[in-house]
Amino acid sequence: MGIFLKSIKTAFLLLLFFYCLVSCGKIFNENISEELSIGKEIVNSDDKQKKNEGKIIIASFNAMRLGEKEKNYEVMAKILSNFDLIGIEEVMHEKGLKKLKAHLVKLTGEKWEYIISENSVGSEGYREYYGYIYRKKKFQEARRIGFYKEKNENEFMREPYGAYFKSGNFDFVYVICHSIFGDKETQRLIEASNYVNVYEYFLKESGESDIIIAGDFNVPADSPAFRNLSERAGVSYLLLPGENPTTLSDERLVSSYDNFFINKDKTREFLENSGVYNFVKNNNYAIIKKYISDHLPIFSEYSIEYDLD
Repeated sequence: MGIFLKSIKTAFLLLLFFYCLVSCGKIFNENISEELSIGKEIVNSDDKQKKNEGKIIIASFNAMRLGEKEKNYEVMAKILSNFDLIGIEEVMHEKGLKKLKAHLVKLTGEKWEYIISENSVGSEGYREYYGYIYRKKKFQEARRIGFYKEKNENEFMREPYGAYFKSGNFDFVYVICHSIFGDKETQRLIEASNYVNVYEYFLKESGESDIIIAGDFNVPADSPAFRNLSERAGVSYLLLPGENPTTLSDERLVSSYDNFFINKDKTREFLENSGVYNFVKNNNYAIIKKYISDHLPIFSEYSIEYDLD
């Protein structure tokens, strides 16, 4: 009888322990969500969806070690639900994209899909995947093209990646990039000067005239190193670096490293609307860095109503 009572007591204590563990975890997550409260109302309403019917909003987001670092996926999904297609840098594991997709589906009640690069790129000490996540009802087609094929092995530490998308009457190639930071600025500038080769490669490889390049370049887009993009290919950046910081320290916005590059003469679907999605509230930079990212998403808008090629 004594052994029986002892077993019941042990079982009760275990149940109590697990209950406390779950309850404390729930309270912890709720507290974090409160601290991460964002500065805009961002869940898509029915009215907002109707307003966006004739266009798509494309974003780029360095998600800071997605799938590896602790994240608040609920808040991240609320942020990214603003957009129809998001190119994501710093995907460490596919499970991060799967978790983000699940939260987007739960939040919006819509189907979302993702694409991940076939393999990771980088150095022996650090490698990452590229990813895309998109609102399925907005796209008739989405498929990989693959990595940029370098002219020599020193062009990029992490070769840019491209995928083809078709939304309404707008079909395009979306190339996402994460340039080296490195020990010296010279390394970054060399990579920046090579993006004209990336543009020309995907133009030829896809046969598509609408090429959108975006990502984290670790150099402001007005750097002279990007000049050959405009001189050789007629490609310009969309976000004015001085007005659009995209990276966070613990206390403030810092650098303008994220941007879009397009040829406006060819990609006439661009609606002349782009920017940084700044959801910082009450100077909560440190908590955003810890549970979301040290970058803010950037976006640009495109018409899908007419075939302007």
